[in-house]
Amino acid sequence: MPRTISGERFRDRFDRFNEIGATERGGVNRPTLSEENARARDTLVEWFEDAGLEVRVDEMGNLFGRRAGRNDDLPPVMVGSHVDSQYNGGRYDGVIGVLGGLEIVETLNDAGVETERPIEVVSWTNEEGVRFQPDMLGSGVFAGKFDLEFAHSLEDKEGNVFGEELERIGYRGDEPCEPRDLHCYLELHVEQGPKLEDAGLAVGVVEGVYGFVWFDAAFTGSADHAGPTPMHLRNDALVATSDVIESVRRIAGTGGDDLVGTVGSLDVDPNSINVIPERVEFTVDFRSYDDAVVDRAADRVREEIDHAAAREGIEAEHEVIMRIESQSFDDDVVEAVADAASALDADATRLVSGAGHDASYLNRVCPTGMVFVPSVGGVSHTEDEFTEWDDVVTGVNVLLNAAVEKANERSDGE
Repeated sequence: MPRTISGERFRDRFDRFNEIGATERGGVNRPTLSEENARARDTLVEWFEDAGLEVRVDEMGNLFGRRAGRNDDLPPVMVGSHVDSQYNGGRYDGVIGVLGGLEIVETLNDAGVETERPIEVVSWTNEEGVRFQPDMLGSGVFAGKFDLEFAHSLEDKEGNVFGEELERIGYRGDEPCEPRDLHCYLELHVEQGPKLEDAGLAVGVVEGVYGFVWFDAAFTGSADHAGPTPMHLRNDALVATSDVIESVRRIAGTGGDDLVGTVGSLDVDPNSINVIPERVEFTVDFRSYDDAVVDRAADRVREEIDHAAAREGIEAEHEVIMRIESQSFDDDVVEAVADAASALDADATRLVSGAGHDASYLNRVCPTGMVFVPSVGGVSHTEDEFTEWDDVVTGVNVLLNAAVEKANERSDGE
């Protein structure tokens, strides 16, 4: 028989945790290394210790709670996510993965169950990337994608340095942040899209994650008065930008079945109602599960940027600031998630994540899999983010049974 958690206990813990940084509209505001984020970390440490976990903090502030196994020398099964939020973000994003991992430990403790392998619950630092870019920073350093010195030197818009902020809130740990031997990694997360809700399903068995490319781009034209300057004499950086915005939508619509494209950030200078825009800095984001599709979209948008600059008689700049290839998760871990969903009679489907997650980087270190639960309306990263509680509990139950299955494997493939 599959095991199940205490939904009541989990709901109580979820609600108490989300009092930290709560907003008036029902969301949370816990950007990484903020005072609210520090309080959330303190609460996790307290709850981890109450559950009998051995707590460790690494050089990136990644927080680990370890439950010993029968054979404690075996590589552990790791479960978790993150508790930092977007500015005025949602209550479910990341949190259900971390607290769900803790609930797994509590459930096993209640039943007196000892697993063959250790189980570790993790809360990764700076998954959202709203204060310090890039996102998924803690797991990225852990997986060897980013250098520790690079991460510690990052600054937010106010000039606060990441490493100094870690020190200030007391979470710059001594344990090295580097790859180590893990049996597998499992992450529970809200879908952040509409597929599960549209299909009336409770669980997504995630087979992989989209690849993506991010551009920083800019146009530099000439500022001039909006009244006296004839239209044929204008070198308008915002007009060129608008051409690119339209082309991103066109490329996404014609470049591949799952290709999506976004211009998500725009800075206009001098940003005055009666001055022709002289400079515009903007970003472009393309994603697909097919890396060749992403690369073709990147080539096409470079051409569109250069053509828009030529039409407007202005200068253009563009630079790839991030290129992450698509990730396919481990077949055995994916099957463990699917088997757990089946054993629980959960309505499930297999899908691919359009959003990046810490699991994307852990997939470089060890066999990895994910569990999704529905996002009502497909909404996330806002205060309106919502998942039905029954679906949350179902997702944690799937996570529990998949984690226990993997934690009772004595050796790879056994």
